[in-house]
Amino acid sequence: MSKEDIVNRIISDAESEAADILKSASSRAEEIIAAAEKHAFLERNEAEAEVEERAKRYSDGRAAAARLDSAKILLAEKRRVIDEIYARALKKLLALGERETVALMARLLQENAEEGDEIVPAEGFKFVPQLMRLPVVSAKKLTLSDGRAKISGGCLLRGKKSDKDLSFSALLKADMEERQAALAAKLFAADPPKE
Repeated sequence: MSKEDIVNRIISDAESEAADILKSASSRAEEIIAAAEKHAFLERNEAEAEVEERAKRYSDGRAAAARLDSAKILLAEKRRVIDEIYARALKKLLALGERETVALMARLLQENAEEGDEIVPAEGFKFVPQLMRLPVVSAKKLTLSDGRAKISGGCLLRGKKSDKDLSFSALLKADMEERQAALAAKLFAADPPKE
């Protein structure tokens, strides 16, 4: 073999080896690029999922806060309506005529007065003489106070054991506490009552 053949053979082997190295490097580079792309894809998906989850939590939180605010507003409005109903009832009680007022007071005294209690009528109570002529007053030996109470209609009872507030506003407040849930259910039912 000649020198020239040896040189050509060395060059040919070197070129072949260089081609193999280049091919191997190119293959390795493609693997690295593919792995990097896969890693980037996974990280991107993970980041997008995290952002989506945060956005959902934020949105859910805002929606819950909005529902809570809405419920508070609705509850306040329901409370206002019920308060208005009782305010109108108080006005009607204060506007009752003699016969109705005296009958109501007779029933209240019969149910609540104890023997020897002192009746303290509300300021401006118009029917004191009629009140004191009621049979329950003499039967339970009730007395009339010289003073008047700063209450909205009705009277106070001062007793040996306890005092009782029979003012119209106190009676309505007790009624409201006892019945407001049922009243609200009736007033604000999802399906209005059929008449």
